[in-house]
Amino acid sequence: MKKEVKKVKINEIDFKNFNFDTIRGLFAQYKEIINYLFFGVLATVVNFICYVIFARVFRIEEVASNMLSWFFSVLFAYITNKIFVFESKTDTFKKFIMEMGSFFLARVVSGILCDVGTFALMVKVLHINDIVSKVVTQVAVVIVNYIFSKFIIFKKDKKEG
Repeated sequence: MKKEVKKVKINEIDFKNFNFDTIRGLFAQYKEIINYLFFGVLATVVNFICYVIFARVFRIEEVASNMLSWFFSVLFAYITNKIFVFESKTDTFKKFIMEMGSFFLARVVSGILCDVGTFALMVKVLHINDIVSKVVTQVAVVIVNYIFSKFIIFKKDKKEG
């Protein structure tokens, strides 16, 4: 029989008795966010590896390689978010296509607004250092993508809990 894992909030950690159960409890409490960040890092790795394969191995033009690598990393992100992060169930092909389409659309919107638009504003108009701007925009993209995913794309029905 499996032992029930007690969720542990960060402000409830007892550092004097910190053990594997504490780690399991923290993971149980923050599983969705931990998985989102973990698979987000993997999606970035997929993006980079795909870019290198398309641009260096297949010698596809850089912009086309970047677009292809973006597509495959977003596809990877969709699959991992659906299965491991938000544990989304779609019972019809139409719902599956709608969910996937909205995921890709949200990534396009966040890419245009946060990644490209905000970066251009910060660098060209506000004259903020490009590296600082890139870090800020990437944090914004992660937050916006999480919000889109949690509250719009993979939103759970009230009956699911």
